[in-house]
Amino acid sequence: MNPLLDFSGLPKFDQIQPTHVDEAIKELIERCQHALAEVLEQSHAPTWENFVWPLEKANEELSRAWGQVAHLNSVVNTPELRDAYNRNLPIITEYWARLAQHQRLYEGFKCLKSSEDFNQLTSVRQKIVENELRDFRLGGAELSEAEKSTFLKLENDLAEAAAKFEQNLLDTMNEYTYLVTDDDLLLGLPDDVISTARDLAQKSHQSGYLLTLHAPCYLPVMQYAHSRALRETLYYAYATRASEFGKPEWDNTHLIANILDWRAQQAALLGFKHYAELSLESKMAKSAEEVMDFLKDLAMKAKPYALQDWQDLVAFASQQCAIEEMMPWDVAYVSEKLRIKRYDFSDLEVKNYFPEDKVLAGLFRVIHKLYGLSVIPESTPVWHQDVRFYSLVNQQQQTVGQFYIDLYARTGKRGGAWMDEVITRRRRGGDDWTIPVAYLTCNFSSPVANKPATFTHDEVITLFHEFGHGLHHLLTEIDDLSVSGIHGVEWDAVELPSQFMENFCWEWDVLKEMTGHIETGEHLPKALFERMIQAKNFQSGMQTVRQIEFSLFDMQIHCGLLANQSPLQVLESIRKQVAVIQPPHWHRFPHGFSHIFAGGYAAGYYSYKWAEVLSADAYSLFEEHGVLNATIGHHFREEILAKGGSRSALDSFVAFRGREPTIDALLRHHGMA
Repeated sequence: MNPLLDFSGLPKFDQIQPTHVDEAIKELIERCQHALAEVLEQSHAPTWENFVWPLEKANEELSRAWGQVAHLNSVVNTPELRDAYNRNLPIITEYWARLAQHQRLYEGFKCLKSSEDFNQLTSVRQKIVENELRDFRLGGAELSEAEKSTFLKLENDLAEAAAKFEQNLLDTMNEYTYLVTDDDLLLGLPDDVISTARDLAQKSHQSGYLLTLHAPCYLPVMQYAHSRALRETLYYAYATRASEFGKPEWDNTHLIANILDWRAQQAALLGFKHYAELSLESKMAKSAEEVMDFLKDLAMKAKPYALQDWQDLVAFASQQCAIEEMMPWDVAYVSEKLRIKRYDFSDLEVKNYFPEDKVLAGLFRVIHKLYGLSVIPESTPVWHQDVRFYSLVNQQQQTVGQFYIDLYARTGKRGGAWMDEVITRRRRGGDDWTIPVAYLTCNFSSPVANKPATFTHDEVITLFHEFGHGLHHLLTEIDDLSVSGIHGVEWDAVELPSQFMENFCWEWDVLKEMTGHIETGEHLPKALFERMIQAKNFQSGMQTVRQIEFSLFDMQIHCGLLANQSPLQVLESIRKQVAVIQPPHWHRFPHGFSHIFAGGYAAGYYSYKWAEVLSADAYSLFEEHGVLNATIGHHFREEILAKGGSRSALDSFVAFRGREPTIDALLRHHGMA
């Protein structure tokens, strides 16, 4: 049997082959089309049971199978799998796009909305019907047939362009290596980075050390390598990824232009002024002007702190590092030196206290303290030997969710960190519902020789962040798929649970129990922790304006504000307003900005800062009552995590906090109050 057609349990990752993809997608789309025909051909008026539920079931199986294919394409990319993915992507895209435009289906939902049956539905199901009607309008259901055809082609072109954008980045990252034969060039680098580079060279039958652009290599080079020339070399390679400075077939320049143009055309077809207006139709923010006012106000508050950060860095570089002209490839290196000088600790020192087993145990302890849940290791087929699988079990020994963790960077795996759904909670009938399952993916350094993997504190924060997304998906108590877990949650609120979890990485009661030095086993010393707290807001001004820079760039290019400027020129003008670090003219940041060109953050990157207001304010209630307070944890679970998209994010926040959010906690957390 084709493993992609088996929905009896967890995915059969040990059986799935690229050859299974074509057959499975063809079969599942036929099933969906059959279910659609049956729904539309019935003589009864549309109800939840005879209209919504049968379509949900068929479409859920298609989504689940395609989700497995897309996931494997991201984490174990091979030429065969990529070909299968690219062959079927247009088919999948067209199916969903046609469904969103289906006139009779749209009429059926309108009929259900105006019927007496609608008034008998739960508030959750009423919201689903209203969301569907909105999404039909945004999918082009009210367009003429000619316009629908144009919209459909744009949808398909955009899907293929996004996939190509991400593949170009992956290919650039995978191909690049830099061979070092002079040991002196590696001075300052951590031993595990040097060891990995030596092993990579040996595997490639070369003598020396092979450096790459993958995060576990690139970031330490930027932060620790004494050789300024080496830092500049890797910085240039990273800054010019997937651009005109590399292979023409991997250049994202034309894709960026096409994506922006096609999105603008879609927005115009639907009657919106620009794509940002279309994007915000389903978000908390009401307009692009509101978003830009929010970002500019935050920039005004952060810019003085950022300027001070920069001036301190430039002065230290001149006085202590013999660097008279600070360049971007010096920033991380000099910052680390300044941090050590000012706070008497380094990231490398801290990293030795965060071995993987202690970090995971500490994370799971937080989950147990807050929500009364235990994390149990389980065995199931996985896609790589490094992947592990766990169950979340409540006090009644019932499994409430399960998740895979894939922590390490490797060739064939796209960069970054993310959570994605494997299975979403959905009632199948009676008291039977599917157990939600999540992927949690990171790109940390893998274990070296006989030493365990150790994480920087920033990587620990990343892990907690992604686990926050995972809990949002896993702890839902909503049984209707369309608003279960993260489904139906406004995009600018979806980061609330993830950023909320980051706060625990700064609590002594949490950190102490998740540390153990790799040589002595001793906990993180309290004195070192206190120095980390003192350094918590080190360069927070620079970091804040950097996020604002990206957010304004995203919003402006999707507001049609190019005014005959290229995206690079727009970015340059924004930097003049808010940034304190000016990259060189050859820097091609947009070419690697996959969040907005290949992900779901187009005209939505501001969500990170928008949701940070919510998360900081939500966490302040824990600060008032005890950060591991089980009562407040239960309240957070019930009002935020459990509700999914069944009501507006603002309503959920107010139900938890007792009032609307304020920016005060965010500014205080960043030392800018």
